[in-house]
Amino acid sequence: MKKLVLIVTVMTVALSFFVGTVAAKGPGKKDCTRVKDGTLVDTLGDPLVLGFDGWGYNYQAHQFRGSYCDAYRDADWCQPYSDIHLVMKWNDAWLSNRDCDGDGLLDRHAGFNSYIGSSAWLTNHQSGECLDADGILHHWNYFIKIVAAPANAYEENGVWYTAEGEEIGAVIWGDFAVIQIVSNDPCVGEHGVQYVSPAGPGLGKY
Repeated sequence: MKKLVLIVTVMTVALSFFVGTVAAKGPGKKDCTRVKDGTLVDTLGDPLVLGFDGWGYNYQAHQFRGSYCDAYRDADWCQPYSDIHLVMKWNDAWLSNRDCDGDGLLDRHAGFNSYIGSSAWLTNHQSGECLDADGILHHWNYFIKIVAAPANAYEENGVWYTAEGEEIGAVIWGDFAVIQIVSNDPCVGEHGVQYVSPAGPGLGKY
């Protein structure tokens, strides 16, 4: 079940680890700096490139593909999870491929003071192998959708609800809700959809 331990830490990469900044409403897109301009950097000072970089990030296409440890620049602490494959996808509100506020970093939730109401979303797909109780090797995969709560939503007992009282999903990182979980793991007896938001699992809904 190590994949469940990783959910929060994996997606924190896209949320706050390497690139991006809080972005208030600023100049039009024509005034923005783009990845292709070659002047944007991550928070470590490394230049952003078009296409996938050496770690598996493609900021222009809003994607990451690589091992779990690649997401953290092969940090020592994540080596027990290095055999896990990770794919992340996000939209422009989560992490833009432009810098429109002039700080040299990619923007986040442009036009909003926080992610609330921004329509930001992220998907996370993990996969790997595990041994069952009989020592048989199996393949597992885990998929989750996360969205920013709409501006008129409210939180109660760790769950986001629409203004009309319909459940959106469990709170994660304060501003976000889990709207769908799919897990196929023979080693723990999980097969198929584990959770679907009663308000709907569609991305871009809010």
